Amino acid sequence: MILEALEREGVEYIFGYPGGANLPIYQHLHEHPKLKHILVRHEQGAAHMADGYARACGRPGVVFATSGPGALNLVTGLCTAYMDSVPIIAITGQVNSTQVGRDAFQESDVIGATSSVTKHSYLVTKIDQLPRVIHEAFHIATTGRPGPVLIDICKDVQMADAERVTAERLHIPGYKLNGHIDLNHAKQAAEALAGAERPVILAGHGIILSHAEAQLQELAETAATPVGTTLLGIGGFPVKHPLSLHMTGFMGTGWCLKAVQNADVLMMVGMRVDDRVTAKLSEFAPNVKTFIHVDIDGSEMGKNVRPHIELVADAKQALAAMLPHIGTLQADRGRWLSQIDAWREEHPLRYKHSNGQLQPQDVLIDMYRRADSEAIVVADVGQNQIWAALWWNYDRPGLFINSGGAGTMGFALPAAIGAKFGRPELPVWCVAGEGGFVMTAQELSVAVEHQLDVKIVLLNNLSLGMVRQFQDDFYGGVRSQVDLTHMPDFVKLSEAYGMPALRVEKLEDIGLALDAAERTKGPFLIDFRIDPEANVYPIVPLGKGLGEFWEAPENA
Repeated sequence: MILEALEREGVEYIFGYPGGANLPIYQHLHEHPKLKHILVRHEQGAAHMADGYARACGRPGVVFATSGPGALNLVTGLCTAYMDSVPIIAITGQVNSTQVGRDAFQESDVIGATSSVTKHSYLVTKIDQLPRVIHEAFHIATTGRPGPVLIDICKDVQMADAERVTAERLHIPGYKLNGHIDLNHAKQAAEALAGAERPVILAGHGIILSHAEAQLQELAETAATPVGTTLLGIGGFPVKHPLSLHMTGFMGTGWCLKAVQNADVLMMVGMRVDDRVTAKLSEFAPNVKTFIHVDIDGSEMGKNVRPHIELVADAKQALAAMLPHIGTLQADRGRWLSQIDAWREEHPLRYKHSNGQLQPQDVLIDMYRRADSEAIVVADVGQNQIWAALWWNYDRPGLFINSGGAGTMGFALPAAIGAKFGRPELPVWCVAGEGGFVMTAQELSVAVEHQLDVKIVLLNNLSLGMVRQFQDDFYGGVRSQVDLTHMPDFVKLSEAYGMPALRVEKLEDIGLALDAAERTKGPFLIDFRIDPEANVYPIVPLGKGLGEFWEAPENA
């Protein structure tokens, strides 16, 4: 009944790991060839694979785990998906219903442990609940603001016999979706944007989730309004567009931060307006007279910034409703756009080129040149993530995947594997630092087993780079516990898994290594030994406002 329900929901892949409390499900997997099971090497990897799969193809990822430690190993991955609004269905085994709460072998309160990182959860103690619960779980995970749903199924339920039942209708008390748009608020928002002298739009992950890229671009062009994106919103607006401000936030571009801090109308679409975007909240956008917040989740309204105009709606529908009301611009935007162009010239992205060390930007610029707006790029967390984001140059949406809200180290490799399963026709590049990579490196086995064409770009500075930079800049230069010189030889490690790899230490070898990776069918790893002192810039000092950002040194 469980597996048939998954088939009815159109599930293609299951990322999982068997154990005592879910063996009855695995016993029947072979009877369902439409369900392709991917045996991971750790349950955290399974959750990240399901996450990457969902982000890449838009369908919910499915993960299996057994009870106790198996289910608890999913928590980090569920949190990652929850923070970034990614639909995942986690099906975990639980001890017999008669043993729940009695500290049975490998029992854990999975519902309690995951309640803060799931959109909803179920404990199934009776077999007649099964089809309805699975059907409801997919509906909840994929509608409204997406997110992970966990189904914990007792082992005796998995082994019970019952007549097959198909859930034909949904009845979910308390789950009410906002199915309308306040047209009056949409009109007010459009008129505020049209009447502004210095408007700015900030776009988040909601733009990509709702496929609102075309509506955003049309609105921006009609209203002659520059657009910045959050880390998760990268790709929602073409980086090369004349109105693009690129990335905002405490590691955003200098010209974007200047625009936000000097705007008189700021419209925030599909985003949480979290601390990474605002930096010091009391100094965020101090010249704004009208805040507009568009988000599908009403609980986000006023959580951090109190908007003057609220539009609780799907981003695509909201922007479409605003477009007819933009009308004639009431202010001359030429002066504002010229000012932003001046800031763009004054605060460009730059980095040092000639200190004899390999710079991460050199690697990424060459990688993006080859990717040519076609490949999926999955970034890990730390300096590598921000470098990958700042030097992003695509004009197509939905191809940059990273852990934004949770900032989960170890995300990139398994998420890249999941993304490749979800979009096998696209090249997939995995960008990671050595610190995060080793946290889930065992999933190399999965890439090799399935000969997935995933290319791994390791930006290896032999340290916890972001932590080291924070210690240098904000903690008196005391470098504490950031040395990662005692790491594996990543070329030998890759070869031990049966995977080709290269080490690169010179600028002239970057292209040759990337060529070798592209020529090779299946997975390939390149260990780029980058400058251990390379830093991320711009950056806003901790506790400061966006207007106080630091830039790369002048000699860069």
